[in-house]
Amino acid sequence: MSSASDSPAAAASAAETAAATRSFDHVETWVFDLDNTLYPHHLNLWQQVDVRIRDYIARFLAVTHDEAFRVQKDYYKRFGTSMRGLMIEHGMKADDFLAYVHEIDHSPLEPNPALGAAIERLPGRKLILTNGTRSHAAAVLAKLEIDHCFEDVFDIVAGELSPKPFPEVYDKFLSRHGVDPTKAALFEDLARNLAVPHTLGMVTVLVVPEKTREVFREYWELEGHDADHVDHVTDDLTGFLQRLP
Repeated sequence: MSSASDSPAAAASAAETAAATRSFDHVETWVFDLDNTLYPHHLNLWQQVDVRIRDYIARFLAVTHDEAFRVQKDYYKRFGTSMRGLMIEHGMKADDFLAYVHEIDHSPLEPNPALGAAIERLPGRKLILTNGTRSHAAAVLAKLEIDHCFEDVFDIVAGELSPKPFPEVYDKFLSRHGVDPTKAALFEDLARNLAVPHTLGMVTVLVVPEKTREVFREYWELEGHDADHVDHVTDDLTGFLQRLP
C-alpha cells in the first residue's frame, strides 16, 4: 500500500523544497574559498605552494624529495593539510612553515574586473574562507583587484591551524562572523570541503577547472562532483555569478 508520502503531490512538494534549498533567493552571506576558486586552476599558482611544501618537508625531516612528496600527499589526505600532519606527527611549529610555503610569485594573476563586478552586485556580505594565510589572501585579492569586494578573510590562523574540511573550522568561522549558515552560500574547488557546510544548511557551489582542462591535482581531490552535498557545479565562476538573478 502506498503512503501519503508516495503520492504525486507529495513528490512534487519534495521536489519544490529541494529546488528551493538549492536556490540563492534567501542568501545573505556569500563565502568564497581563495585558491583555485577566485582564479583559474590552470594558472597553477597553488602548484608553487605545493612545491615549497615539499621542499620544506624534505628539509624539516631530512629526507629525499621523493620521500617528502609521499609524506606531503599522505598527510594532506589524512589530516586535511600537510602542515597539520607535520604538527601532529612531528611536533612542528606552524609559523615558519606558513611563512615559507606562501612565499610565491603572484605575477601570473591579473586584474579581473568582471569578477569583481559580479561579486559586488551580490546582495549582502562577502567573506573569504581559506586554508591559506591572510597575507597570501591579501596578495591574491590585490592582484585580482577585488580586495574591495570582501568584508574580511578567515584564514588558517583564525581557524587555530585546523583546516577545512574539519567541522570545527566552519563553526569558528560562522561564530566569528555571525553568519547564519541557512542564509549563506559557499563557493569551493574541493568537493570534500562542501560536505559539512551543506549539512549546516549552506548552498554549495563546486568550482571546477575551465573546460575540465588538465591541472596539477590529485585524483581524489577531484572526486565528489556529483555528490549530494554539491548543489551546483560551474567551470566559470564569473559567468555563474552574473547569471544569478
